Amino acid sequence: MANDKLESSATPDDTPPSTVRVGLLGCGHVGAALVGLIDQRNDAIERASGVRFEIAGIAVRNPSRQRDLAVNPDLFTTDAAEVVGDPSVDVVVEVIGGIEPARSLIVDALKAGKPVVTANKELLANVGSELYALAAANEVDLLFEAAAAGAIPIVRPLRESLLGEDVRRVIGIVNGTTNYILSRMAEDGADYHDALAEAQQRGFAERDPTADVEGYDAGAKAAIMASLAFGVNVVAGDVYHEGISAITQEDIVFARHFGYTIKLLAIAERFDGPVEGVADGQGGDREAGATGEIGVTVYPAMVPNTHPLASVRGSFNAVFVECAAAGDLMFYGRGAGGAPTASAVLGDLIDASANLRKRTFRPVPSGHRSRIRSVDLLKSAYYINLETVDAPGVLAEVANAFGRNQVSIRSMEQHGMADQARIAFITHTAYERDVQQTLRDLRALDVVKDIGSVLRVIGS
Repeated sequence: MANDKLESSATPDDTPPSTVRVGLLGCGHVGAALVGLIDQRNDAIERASGVRFEIAGIAVRNPSRQRDLAVNPDLFTTDAAEVVGDPSVDVVVEVIGGIEPARSLIVDALKAGKPVVTANKELLANVGSELYALAAANEVDLLFEAAAAGAIPIVRPLRESLLGEDVRRVIGIVNGTTNYILSRMAEDGADYHDALAEAQQRGFAERDPTADVEGYDAGAKAAIMASLAFGVNVVAGDVYHEGISAITQEDIVFARHFGYTIKLLAIAERFDGPVEGVADGQGGDREAGATGEIGVTVYPAMVPNTHPLASVRGSFNAVFVECAAAGDLMFYGRGAGGAPTASAVLGDLIDASANLRKRTFRPVPSGHRSRIRSVDLLKSAYYINLETVDAPGVLAEVANAFGRNQVSIRSMEQHGMADQARIAFITHTAYERDVQQTLRDLRALDVVKDIGSVLRVIGS
């Protein structure tokens, strides 16, 4: 619920003017798109909300760079602190990314009583709780819809609409780069490196794509969504992540054959009971296996073609929220790109400005540091691809390695290759620790020549 900072005797003269002066930190793809949207939509925004925006200053690295923007070139400066400290600036928008100087600039803005809108997922996934508390202490907004899934409105539903809901799990495709690559591999037969190069050419991937393809970007978003969904403090370091760089066309073909599509998923879930066979409190400092733990993971997984996430193609993203009362909710849209992300920033900017005029703000629900369940104690079905010698008794040896580690085989398919065989297994649900021990036992077998891909398989 918004907090009212006006005394009951406040008069209409206390209301700030309808023009809100915006200090913009960063003018890359998102910042430039935001300036363009404000120019295009200002009249409509004023009619709908009573707020009109004026760009008061833009902090950039290179003010002399040619930019096709409808703003006075004199607004550009290299001094971001000057923009934040300008007493005429009402609201600060941060789209420079990274931890510093973004953190210090936001801290200064909040301490000065200025609402902040940010798209900085890396910052919030690492020091979000500090900034949320500071915003609340200074009774101003800190809004960040664009930090979780681009244009997809997922932060506000988790933060407000579903605040009273019992959210069980959040699962989604939250990185447009990897979804584009996997879509090209599945639909057009491209190999990983060609699909990545095309994503870079089309502006979906950075020159250094590590953060995207290795799951760090999705991990930061997963930490933010987990914190909001479960009312706890989850940071980027809590997230277990695997990337897609090892996915091959062979994996794509096997997945299709079994009725699956490979997607990079971010999954946040809450556990209401202890792990079977692990006493509450075991596992050292993290109390692995305890009731009330949170699991937050990012990894490529085989998704059944019947699942809504399987149909999310190209650079689009989608987030699936599983709730006790509301049931399953799905949020779908463009998860990346300057214009879509700027659209989410603009929505937050309108909200922050409206609250500023009313002397209100909406604090971010936050909680204690969460206990994170070890990945070893998470359960999933698995796809395991082996290359073995083609001889009698091989399958029995392999099956024995699965069985003695309590990993049950659901389906299997074998293909002969000269004097070798390729065997693909899909298991029933098993603990990660048991699957990893199975893999170690398989590597020790003389009949196993190679272990190819190991992918998790989610249910329909």
